[in-house]
Amino acid sequence: MNLKKTNITDIRVVYKSEEFEMFYAGLSENVKKKFDYVLNVVQTVYSIPQKFIKKLENTDFYEMRVSIGTNEYRSVLFAIDHDNVIESTKIILLNAFVKKSTKDYRKEIEKAENILNSLEL
Repeated sequence: MNLKKTNITDIRVVYKSEEFEMFYAGLSENVKKKFDYVLNVVQTVYSIPQKFIKKLENTDFYEMRVSIGTNEYRSVLFAIDHDNVIESTKIILLNAFVKKSTKDYRKEIEKAENILNSLEL
């Protein structure tokens, strides 16, 4: 699997799976701008506000949160080198989806687990 790496910053390096890249490529330019803003916060802010990153309960994953109007976009991410995303210097965005209900999470977490298991980290 090919992983795309974003620019190196002082705090975190963000890797993107092919699945995340495909989702991102299908977004409108307006939504991409907001994703880029949130990614910049994740990369450059040590203590990331919960508005942008939240731990997914009973998993090893976090969600990156992007809100635009009434649409809620979620990206499942994994902190590669630390249990806590704040302490991590390497994270990977595994997959993303438009949140329609809390029922979406189980399916998306399973998808993220499959992507993570297929990677050689």
